[in-house]
Amino acid sequence: MNSKPATVQPGSFLTLHYRLAGPVGAVINTFNEQPATLTLGTGQLSPTLEAYLLGLTEGSHTTFELPAGSAFGPHNPAMLQWLARRELIDMGEPDEDYQVGDVLQFPTPDGLGRFAGSVQDFRSDAKGDAVLFDFNHPLAGQPVTFEVHVIGIL
Repeated sequence: MNSKPATVQPGSFLTLHYRLAGPVGAVINTFNEQPATLTLGTGQLSPTLEAYLLGLTEGSHTTFELPAGSAFGPHNPAMLQWLARRELIDMGEPDEDYQVGDVLQFPTPDGLGRFAGSVQDFRSDAKGDAVLFDFNHPLAGQPVTFEVHVIGIL
């Protein structure tokens, strides 16, 4: 019996290890922990990353080099926003001592999801105390190394 290995198709349910890294190192890496499980087309990975998975076979282990901005779009300066310290206190973070690089989770406007922002800077002036957050993906505008090991395909 000659059975061909399963291949990744749109809508495939996958078990895999993957690593996303930029110029400063890995942002996501599951190789040293439990593998990830996800379904293509549900938004768990960006459409660009999913496109690289299509056609891979079960058991394959490969690395893709994506050009700057292709994986998570360009870095958008409008996604850098000052947030008053009072707003953070109102969100339940009254005594937090933030450091540049810290990542905070914020609720989406509908309250059903969450999104992240990383601390970039601080100010204290006539407008009050505020924290500058970058709401871009950490790899936005960066070249990305996408390493993947497809463990199982359903």
